Amino acid sequence: MGRGKIEIKRIENATNRQVTYSKRRTGIMKKARELTVLCDAQVAIIMFSSTGKYHEFCSPGTDIKTIFDRYQQAIGTSLWIEQYENMQRTLSHLKDINRGLRTEIRQRMGEDLDSLDFDELRGLEQNVDAALKEVRHRKYHVISTQTDTYKKKVKHSHEAYKNLQQELGMREDPAFGYVDNTGAGVAWDGAAAALGGAPPDMYAFRVVPSQPNLHGMAYGFHDLRLG
Repeated sequence: MGRGKIEIKRIENATNRQVTYSKRRTGIMKKARELTVLCDAQVAIIMFSSTGKYHEFCSPGTDIKTIFDRYQQAIGTSLWIEQYENMQRTLSHLKDINRGLRTEIRQRMGEDLDSLDFDELRGLEQNVDAALKEVRHRKYHVISTQTDTYKKKVKHSHEAYKNLQQELGMREDPAFGYVDNTGAGVAWDGAAAALGGAPPDMYAFRVVPSQPNLHGMAYGFHDLRLG
């Protein structure tokens, strides 16, 4: 017994529909290939599934464009004339827009104003004023942004400078001054008076009698520092 005939209608189940399409697409491609070999025919097949997938077959030694050209010659028509006319209309429209923009640019630069009437000149003036305001607003915004950025940089530099000063002050050793016993109280008092104007970390040392080798040395309080 042979298989029963299948009613030709749309398959409602999406999975079954896709499976059937895949199987029959393979069969059609096989038949087209056999027809090309057996009959030396030029065959072209283009298919789109319900999901938008594209499949094609073309006989070896030719391509789809060649088949379309032969088809146009055979039926005496052009498949591309309408598309070409649409492209020509689009090109003409774009040329008109470009011409208008060039004219507007020249007019905003003060050229080609003779053909404008009073209302057109007034509109051009308003457009120029609006453009000038926009340019000024943009310029002020850029200046403000740059000023804020520079202020932040200056602030950061000042803070870094203060931090470096603090670190340098912590690393410096206190200074010491040497005071000879010669002149007894005079030298000591003079050194003390001199040290009164010195920084708070300046200290004076007095030579005791047990250190005779230091007496008479030409060191003032500012000449001797311990490092």
